Amino acid sequence: MARTAFVGLGVMGYPMAGHLASAGHEVTVFNRTRAKAERWREQHGGRVAATPREAAEGAAFVFTCVGNDEDLRSVVYGERGILAGLAAGAVLVDHTTASADIARELAAACREKGADFLDAPVSGGQSGAENGQLTIMCGGAEEAFARAEPVMRAYGRAVTLMGPAGAGQLTKMVNQIAIAGLLQALSEAANFALRAGLDTDRVLEVISKGAAQSWQMDNRWRTMLRGEFDFGFAVDWMRKDLAIAIDEARRNGAPLPVTALVDQFYRLIQQAGGGRWDTSSLIHNLVEKPARTG
Repeated sequence: MARTAFVGLGVMGYPMAGHLASAGHEVTVFNRTRAKAERWREQHGGRVAATPREAAEGAAFVFTCVGNDEDLRSVVYGERGILAGLAAGAVLVDHTTASADIARELAAACREKGADFLDAPVSGGQSGAENGQLTIMCGGAEEAFARAEPVMRAYGRAVTLMGPAGAGQLTKMVNQIAIAGLLQALSEAANFALRAGLDTDRVLEVISKGAAQSWQMDNRWRTMLRGEFDFGFAVDWMRKDLAIAIDEARRNGAPLPVTALVDQFYRLIQQAGGGRWDTSSLIHNLVEKPARTG
């Protein structure tokens, strides 16, 4: 079992760190709000560190799951940061959905310390984190991935090396682009069925057996129509992710007309007070009098 550290105990990091402890790994946690870290220790054991540096000291694997590029820099750099405590030969694994640029930057910074870096964004949402069923898309060196992959299996059902540093983040951008367009189409389809006077449950039963089937359809069709949007992956986070993808597309020349449009639909959700609603809340822009929960 490995000596590990986990920095960032949000809705994803909290259960992910818990799975590491349940798998038998020695876990030290750090969170900006110490009370949350103390609560995690009460549930899972392990140790609470006062700084990211203290968490990283002596750890073979350091995992991070924070908000964005600047949040990452704030916990990695400086006298109190992870790099100051990261040992030669250790692996820093970042589960934040961030830019490919920050992944390459941190990979270079780790190399200077004689350590390794993997960018490893995840898909599966809060339920995937809680159930240990995340899909993890990794970028980095093969040898570092080979060492870290068995540890990530504590919470990942599919853990795949996609290429060099940055490839994990680029793959996550592809994932978010696909989900955004799919959710808008699903919202339009569900609203169409509703306005056409169809039995929406029967419609779902039929079309989910054919080419239209998707995870979102199976898991969100009914809740969308009921206005239930409390499933964990917030619109605010999705807009952050889409901004990263759109920015990257400007550089690589990939047109993203649908993604840019759906991003603006999510902006309307934020303006309606739904920044913390689940991403399936796009249907709120279409229905006449949506119920709202979550």
